[in-house]
Amino acid sequence: MSLNFSPTPSIKKAVVFINQLDAGKFPLVVSRIIQKLHLKEERTFREDEEERLAQTLGIDNDDLELVLQTLEFFLHQAAYLTAKPAVLSQQLSQLEIEQDKVDAIVELWTTNGRDVIQKLRQQTLLPNQLEDINWRLNLQMAQSSSIKQKLPNAMFELGVSTETDDKKKIRVEFTHDELYQFYNQLETIQKQLDGLS
Repeated sequence: MSLNFSPTPSIKKAVVFINQLDAGKFPLVVSRIIQKLHLKEERTFREDEEERLAQTLGIDNDDLELVLQTLEFFLHQAAYLTAKPAVLSQQLSQLEIEQDKVDAIVELWTTNGRDVIQKLRQQTLLPNQLEDINWRLNLQMAQSSSIKQKLPNAMFELGVSTETDDKKKIRVEFTHDELYQFYNQLETIQKQLDGLS
């Protein structure tokens, strides 16, 4: 799986604002994002810092939020796919980000990317960990509205532990079609995981 940024409407809009940002201040913003990228519970900038930053950069708060989220997205993708600087540069250029901004992002990625990847690897994506799975199959033979009906379903009970070492049970029920869809999604996830290793 390789790095590939699609020019969605929100990314296109963010690119317009990124290109308007002061070339001297832009690397400082990207540097701060890279420093905080691994802290999933913490915002890159506090609310009061964002307000000052928006004033300093001359854009409104909503546009700044879009820019920050987009830059975080680029860097998260680069980290999860362990993108080489040349590939990151090419992908950002294809989105029509100005060269000085691309150079700033790539330079900071080159300097800090390995450290960011290491920090992200030490975390789990979700605080909950799957510990055990119990399942059973049911077959509903009839219902008051239709007598000759067979409805197979699968019941799953997922034993999950949280960061605080609490244990809880999550129960999920699938029809045959839903279970098949879920299986296909797991296959897709497995292929993507195989591509990352």
